[in-house]
Amino acid sequence: MPFPVSSGLLDACVLAILTRDDTYGYRLTQELTNAADVSESTLYPVLRRLQKENLLDTYEESHDGRNRRYYRITADGLRKYSFYVSAWKEFKRSMDRIIIGKEEGNNEQS
Repeated sequence: MPFPVSSGLLDACVLAILTRDDTYGYRLTQELTNAADVSESTLYPVLRRLQKENLLDTYEESHDGRNRRYYRITADGLRKYSFYVSAWKEFKRSMDRIIIGKEEGNNEQS
């Protein structure tokens, strides 16, 4: 992808994934790398910061004889996710007008 992923967009993506299901860091990285160039070394500081901001929390479960840390979204995280969804929709509309030259749902050029 030729567009860099900002910290705000990365936060929104992590929270979006966690609205679907709790998951662990490596799986989060795999989901994110399907859409953007994100490494584990980039992701784990984001997860720690989101946890510190009370947007997600963690728990451990045993997997193949080892504990695996899972992340889940909190109530504060859900509110922040809703904010990001609204902001994303407005950002997308603005970018579509510039890059594509039309409004969402409007087939005519602006």
